[in-house]
Amino acid sequence: MQFVRSQDLKPGMRLAKPIYNKMGVLLYERNTKLTLQSINSIDNFGLIGIFILEPAEPVPPLSKEDLEFEQFQTIYMFKLKDCMDKLLAQKNIPAITELVQNIYTHYGALDHKLNFTQNLRSSADFVYKHSISVAILSAMIANEMHIELEDSQSLIAASLLYDFGYLSVPKSILDKNEDLSASDRDLIQLKSEHGYEIIRPHFAELGLNDTSLEIIQNIIFEDHATISPRPPKSPVQLLIDILKAADKFDRLTAMNINHAPMSELAAMTFFYSHIAEYNRSVITALADSIQILPTGACLDFANGEKGLVLADNPADFLHPMILNFKDNRIYDLSDPETSDQLQIVDIMKTMDNRIAIDSDTLKHFVADPYIKATADRFRAQKEKISRRKNGTSAIPHAKQPVMDKPVLPASPVSAVSIASRNEVTPPVKKQRPAKRKKLI
Repeated sequence: MQFVRSQDLKPGMRLAKPIYNKMGVLLYERNTKLTLQSINSIDNFGLIGIFILEPAEPVPPLSKEDLEFEQFQTIYMFKLKDCMDKLLAQKNIPAITELVQNIYTHYGALDHKLNFTQNLRSSADFVYKHSISVAILSAMIANEMHIELEDSQSLIAASLLYDFGYLSVPKSILDKNEDLSASDRDLIQLKSEHGYEIIRPHFAELGLNDTSLEIIQNIIFEDHATISPRPPKSPVQLLIDILKAADKFDRLTAMNINHAPMSELAAMTFFYSHIAEYNRSVITALADSIQILPTGACLDFANGEKGLVLADNPADFLHPMILNFKDNRIYDLSDPETSDQLQIVDIMKTMDNRIAIDSDTLKHFVADPYIKATADRFRAQKEKISRRKNGTSAIPHAKQPVMDKPVLPASPVSAVSIASRNEVTPPVKKQRPAKRKKLI
């Protein structure tokens, strides 16, 4: 998979990701071959570029939820852009109430972790896409922390508009990412404050309430030299903490044409190393809301070896059950002695920032009944531990209860190719995968 700028697209290239219009209608499906007409359409959409499949590359698997997530992001982005553009012109300003409700409906009451895939951004669309991602993350964190409906929706609304002032920041500064000078930061602060002054008299038209406005005000003026907002009450401070964490996570992991993103694991490592700056409970809720080391993820270890997540650990995402490619053995990283020898450094991802192997392909690895039973037992034990923790805000650590057999004897597993930066799996005995019932 490769990223190709719009001006470099050629007929015959195949799409790696679907393209939707602003209403969420599918225009071009994945694997569609480009024509001169479709290339012109893509250029008219204002897309800076798209992901293209290599000539012999198969279409990467995406779940229904993954596809819906991309579709919803497109719809939300255009709705927010329309609102922000009219707010900037201060004419016919629409309320964002419907957009807030839609985000809350889809992501404010999830009963499982979301595969939070990022979309490609440029300085031209950064504000819209960033605000949408932060709003979705905030909704999921608030749900995990059992925030009341009204407060959760106030938070989502604030998340959509707190960065409104960035629309006036020069693109040359936005392209720098985090490499900003003191004068750059001063200009961003000035534009953010100006944006707030535009929002404030129109907050009723926008559908904001006092809580939303207070969140935005505290985020913008938090480090102001002369203006100090009134200290928020505890419930509002928690909402501010959620927005702060969601904002940083998205900035760290977002794909940009000018810089490479961090993986979710690297972003969480950043939070843990700067935990004094963030609310511990919020960071824990963030980790419990999204897939960080999901089943099927390919891993880099500190000793240079590679591995694969066979079963995630709900009690502590940093210590899953893994398959080590070097010796073809299964390890329980929740055992302190094992995790000391196999420390996860990062997760390997494809070019569009997805994990390098899908869950259907992963089933070839667990076709062996013994391995599957072990993975099921591991997951059941860790889920029991997770429930026992009952929502505590402890940061994950190595000292976790140990499985009966933390390191299992090597067992043959089916060989499959892993699309992960040309990494090669050590040879293993081939087996024909057992027929599986169709999953619904």
